[in-house]
Amino acid sequence: MEIASIGIVGAGQMGNGIAHVCALAGYDVTLTDVSKDALDAALDLIGQNLDRQVQRDRIDAAARDAALARIATTLTLTDLGACDLVIEAATERETIKQAIFEDLVPHLKPETILTSNTSSISITRLASRTDRPEKFMGFHFMNPVPVMQLVELIRGIATDDETYAACQAVVERLGKTAATAEDFPAFMVNRILMPMINEAVYTLYEGVGTVTSIDTSMKLGANHPMGPLELADFIGLDTCLAIMNVLHDGLADTKYRPCPLLVKYVEAGWLGRKSLRGFYDYRGEGDPVPTR
Repeated sequence: MEIASIGIVGAGQMGNGIAHVCALAGYDVTLTDVSKDALDAALDLIGQNLDRQVQRDRIDAAARDAALARIATTLTLTDLGACDLVIEAATERETIKQAIFEDLVPHLKPETILTSNTSSISITRLASRTDRPEKFMGFHFMNPVPVMQLVELIRGIATDDETYAACQAVVERLGKTAATAEDFPAFMVNRILMPMINEAVYTLYEGVGTVTSIDTSMKLGANHPMGPLELADFIGLDTCLAIMNVLHDGLADTKYRPCPLLVKYVEAGWLGRKSLRGFYDYRGEGDPVPTR
């Protein structure tokens, strides 16, 4: 089917980025959230990011203005019912995602494709709670969405070929590259990335290295653009912990056991950049200061 309109559930870090790239690619976008402040902040950030692209000569002012004009916002989830494709980008909690689909499904067109931006939760299980498992799949963008070129496409056990082809065509129109993953816990990127981050936290927990030495070692010794603890703060420590729990529960292997120090930071509310404290403290005016 031809996708012309895209609905996005959640105006947070991922949702606003997805709205940005979809609108810039010419899709009519409807962005919804339970918070008006979140929607206003998302539009403001999208505008800033588009302005940055204009300044860097990646797009022109006309393209920026056209993209912004294609984005509508709403507090009413069911307003997404007329969209051809819906991308759920809410909090990484399965109960929340299931509740969203339960409320939305009765208002969708029969041909509407449902997708989730989940980074770890079973697509087959999410799809089974809807009326259209054959038109449901994982649509996992990387963060930050306007910059990162990869999209993981995850087929559930019931996803049909037409749905996959339609989603693959969207990825191509966005100018990104699709990688197909099987529906197993954390898929591909996070199946590899999160245990590395968790091991870095264990390295800190056991006193093998400090925050600075661990991050410096991986940046200079493995040529990573960000150290694993810096990256964890960027992703959100609560998200890292949630994905490690999915891996641990889903694969029943002790190698995926979340580090107790990661658990402690999340319990303290030190979630990384979004809370201004994680493995680094971001509350000062200068460079972030390691917290351990």
